Amino acid sequence: MSASQEMLSTKVSLVRSSDRAEAVSRAIALLRSNPVRGKAVTLKPNFNTADPAPASTHNDTLRTLVLALQEMGATRITLAERSGPPDTRQVMEAKGIFPLARELGFEVVNLQELAEEGWVHLRPEESHWRYGFHFARVYLEAESIVQTCCLKTHAYGGHFTLSLKNSVGMVPRTGYPYMGELHNSPYQRQMIAEINTAYSPDLILLDGVEAFVDGGPDRGTRVKAGVMLAGSDRVAIDAVGVAVLRLLGTTPEVSQGPIFKQEQIARAVELGLGVGSPAQIELITGDPESEAFAREVSDILLEA
Repeated sequence: MSASQEMLSTKVSLVRSSDRAEAVSRAIALLRSNPVRGKAVTLKPNFNTADPAPASTHNDTLRTLVLALQEMGATRITLAERSGPPDTRQVMEAKGIFPLARELGFEVVNLQELAEEGWVHLRPEESHWRYGFHFARVYLEAESIVQTCCLKTHAYGGHFTLSLKNSVGMVPRTGYPYMGELHNSPYQRQMIAEINTAYSPDLILLDGVEAFVDGGPDRGTRVKAGVMLAGSDRVAIDAVGVAVLRLLGTTPEVSQGPIFKQEQIARAVELGLGVGSPAQIELITGDPESEAFAREVSDILLEA
């Protein structure tokens, strides 16, 4: 952890609610910031498959987020995503994304259908990626990036799939061997963090109204968690998300040791992608129920 990271602090808003539309609006408002005004926003959802949330972004969450960004003054919104292993266009069609885009006035970019010039090859220093990776140009050239992720574990080596893991969808699945390299590597969790060096989000929304406390990413034991998180720091969002999973009761891999020693989070801290300790996370709430839940989450965050 660098000296600058030791001085950092960040806010994560926490809202207890089972109403996604209400929770999204409240979580964003609690941050009291507007990083998208006057900017074209590129929006990264979680469309790994078309299975119901938390396997993929709930359309109520997506709708409310798009409307909120428009009200905040975003000049244009472009949703860019790829699925996998299912075909991306089929996933988007099954979820009704194209009619929703026409209704709300946002653009859709299917990353799976990009030509070669739609990708840029990156080779981060000291990376566990053998030859680096290709990254979607639409994100590299974005004026503002907003992402929304789900609350769930990952049964295929990631251990959990929150905001850091959501960035894997910015790397191609077809045409390049990256997913095989990722899932067969003993450094999978570090490699997930390393993808995140390619960009910085302005806003992250984590939908934890429902969660998978085991399994994942497409199916698992479903729990009504009733929480929505928002912030701009991927390390902080994922640390709070892991604390919520622990509070709900989750897998041994996600439950073991200090949260900041989880390999995705620890590598992200090494790379300077966010705060370096739980003490630097300020949980912001706006009602007694959310405050009580935040205290429980904070206690887990601070456990040695």
